[in-house]
Amino acid sequence: MKAEVILDTDYRPADDEPFMNERQTEYFRNKLIEWKNSLMADSRETIEVMQEGTRNIPDVADRASEETDRALELRTRDRQRKLVVKIDAALRRIEEGVYGYCEDTGEPISLKRLDARPIATLSLEAQERHERKEKVHRDR
Repeated sequence: MKAEVILDTDYRPADDEPFMNERQTEYFRNKLIEWKNSLMADSRETIEVMQEGTRNIPDVADRASEETDRALELRTRDRQRKLVVKIDAALRRIEEGVYGYCEDTGEPISLKRLDARPIATLSLEAQERHERKEKVHRDR
């Protein structure tokens, strides 16, 4: 008989438990998968609406407005597609056992940061350093 894993829907990772233990790892895996599934469902819905919505609109202003809406929707979907790539990368890091650790320092990323942004690859301090460096290069 196979053991059944029951997920506690009220569970939140806490600082007083071992970092990236099995329960935390499963929590973030599920969070990432749910997020990805939601984005994919939105994309499928957009495609369906856009396929159905192709119509001939005689009024130039109405047609321009609809084309603007479509362009905005496509940009949004492109951002979401890039987000799905980052979610897949985070899921790979979970499988490799490196999820939750800063790519720059190797230190654990805070649980609060991971909960807010589960695709984070840098600790808050490393992210701030990175952004300051980018700003210096942009300002030149």
